Amino acid sequence: MKTSVSVLLERKGASVQTISPDKTVADAVRMMNDLKISSVVVAENDKLVGIFTERDVLRRVVGDGRDPQATPMREVMSTGIATLTPESTIEDALGTFADKVCRHLPVMAGDKLAGMISVGDVTRWMTEMHRAEAEQLKNYISGGFPT
Repeated sequence: MKTSVSVLLERKGASVQTISPDKTVADAVRMMNDLKISSVVVAENDKLVGIFTERDVLRRVVGDGRDPQATPMREVMSTGIATLTPESTIEDALGTFADKVCRHLPVMAGDKLAGMISVGDVTRWMTEMHRAEAEQLKNYISGGFPT
């Protein structure tokens, strides 16, 4: 699991959806629904200031009885979020997901947003790696490797 997060970003793409902290929850939810994503990065002047996820909608909007049409992102976004770098390993990502109890991590190259990875991205990668390893072992055991 010494593979770097940059490998995941190369596979999935580095595109990240961002929204201004002045936009409303309704704007963010509409964007998330339209794009079939479960989080958006909140950015101001190209600087990461927070993240807004489906969990935030449930806890900080619905749970607190806020009006999505009138509530700005800055009031309900998660701040002080953990990030990774492109050089971080898959193992680092797994540890951060577990320690911070989160499902999405922005990837920062210096102060620039380089991408976003999710628990699902890591799970898919690990599944593919395990499948390939199992196939190699099966071929080895059955003598299927060329000499």
